Amino acid sequence: MRKKLFSAIKPLLKSLVIVGLIFTLVLSNASDALARGSGGRIGGGSFRMPSRSYSAPSSSYSAPVGGGYGYGYGGGFGGGFGFPFLLPFFGFGGFGSIFGILIFIGIANFLFQTFRRIGEGSDDTVSGSINTKVSVARVQVGLLAEARNLQPQLDALARTANTSLASGRAQVIQEVTLALLRHPEYWVYGAASSQQTGLDAAEAKFNQLSLAERSKFSEETLSNFSGQLREGSSKSADKGGELVESTAPSEYIIVTIVVGAEGKLSLPTINSSDELGNALREIGGISSERLLAIEVLWTPQAEGDTLTTDDILAGYPDLKLV
Repeated sequence: MRKKLFSAIKPLLKSLVIVGLIFTLVLSNASDALARGSGGRIGGGSFRMPSRSYSAPSSSYSAPVGGGYGYGYGGGFGGGFGFPFLLPFFGFGGFGSIFGILIFIGIANFLFQTFRRIGEGSDDTVSGSINTKVSVARVQVGLLAEARNLQPQLDALARTANTSLASGRAQVIQEVTLALLRHPEYWVYGAASSQQTGLDAAEAKFNQLSLAERSKFSEETLSNFSGQLREGSSKSADKGGELVESTAPSEYIIVTIVVGAEGKLSLPTINSSDELGNALREIGGISSERLLAIEVLWTPQAEGDTLTTDDILAGYPDLKLV
C-alpha cells in the first residue's frame, strides 16, 4: 500500500523539486542583478600620522683657553682654575680638583637628563600617534535621476583632481558636498553615520566601508585613486549595441562620501532634508590638516545606466526618505 502511494506521489514530488530549484535560481539571479550598475570613484589618503619629534636644548661647554690665571702669574694658580678636569699642580690644586669633579658631575647629570627626555619624547610620539582619536564617517545621498547634471560634474572632478595631495582631497570633499547642497530639490534618500576609534583601527574601519560600497558596482568605469586615473566602458547599459537612456522618476543616483578625519566628527541622524544638509556641511567643512583619507563613490556612472527603486531597497537598506 505504501509503495503504491509513494509511486503515485513520486512524480508530484519531482515536479515540486524542479519548481523549487527554478524559483531559487531566478531569485538568486535577480538578487545578483540588483544594485550592480556602473560606478565612479575618487579617493586617496593615508592613516599614518606625521611624527612629532622632540628637540633637546643645545648646550656646549668649552674650557678656558690657556692655563687660566697660571700663565699670568707664573703658574701659581694654574692647576686649580685653568684646567679643573686635570690633576692639580700648584697653589689651590686641591680645591681645584674638587671643583672640577663637581662640574663633571653636573655636566654628566645634564647629559643624562637630556637623553632621558629625548627617549621619553620618542615614546610619547609613538604612543600619542597610536592613541590619536580618528572619526570614520559616511554620508549617502539618493537623488532623482533628473539630477543628471551632477554626474558630469563628478566625472570632471575625477579626471582633474589631484588626490595624492591633502589639499586636493580637501578640494574634492568641498566640491562634491557643494554640488549636492546646490540641488536639495533632487534629494530623496539620505543616511549618515560616524564612529570614533583609535588610529590603529581607523584604517580597517575605513576600508570596510569603502569595500562595502564598491562591491555594489558591477564595474568601476571611472576611478581616480591617489592620483591614478583609470577609465573603462560599462557593458551594463549596452543593450543590443545601443545605449538605452531613460530619466524615469523611478531611477536614482546614489552618492556616497566616506572620510577619515582626526578628532571628533559629529553627524546627525538623517530623518529630514535639513539634517541631511547639516551632515553635508559638517563633512564638507573638514580642513585639510584633519582630513586623513576620502572616498567619493557614485552610481550609476556610465551613460545610460540606471538605478531603480528595487536596486535601492536591495543595495542601500540604511537610506531613509527625506
